[in-house]
Amino acid sequence: MRYGSEHKEATRRRIVEAAGRRFKQDGIDGSGVATLMKDAGLTNGAFYAHFASKEDLVANALADQLSDQRARVDAQVRDRAGLEQFVRAYLSAEHRDSREEGCPSAALLDEIGRCADATRRAYTTGVLAIIDDMAALLSPDNPGSARMQVLSVFAMMAGTLQLSRALADRQLADNVLDQGVRNALALLDIGQ
Repeated sequence: MRYGSEHKEATRRRIVEAAGRRFKQDGIDGSGVATLMKDAGLTNGAFYAHFASKEDLVANALADQLSDQRARVDAQVRDRAGLEQFVRAYLSAEHRDSREEGCPSAALLDEIGRCADATRRAYTTGVLAIIDDMAALLSPDNPGSARMQVLSVFAMMAGTLQLSRALADRQLADNVLDQGVRNALALLDIGQ
């Protein structure tokens, strides 16, 4: 039976969304094609009708995750108060404890750095779109001047979230998040 282009696109979308969640939960290397396809409710044989390789899927899943994150951030961050809310939500215990629903950067940065160039380019494009939107908010007349500041704060936030996830001492992990919020807000010169 032949399916139309809409069906193929819907199936591809289902694979990309399922892979995005699984990658953040188990890591890129910890997620095999069989598991990814099972998560999407499909057989392994269907994989190559949509992707040239697992690396192709990784690049597409990252681009999709970052695009979704950008849309959520843009909906929330319309002013400095929204940016403060974003920082607080990003560095929250809820975000820390729901890795598969959270930020792809905090879940996958260490692995992305070891991926092929196409994946790193997809990541760079996606994350810079988010960063540039925030930089435009902080410095509407010259967003380029705030780009590195925002990128550095975002890197600190992702690292803070990663460290909080790695700590066995829950109170210490919570304290790391709290201090991360204070640090990020101070560096962005908002709130507090």
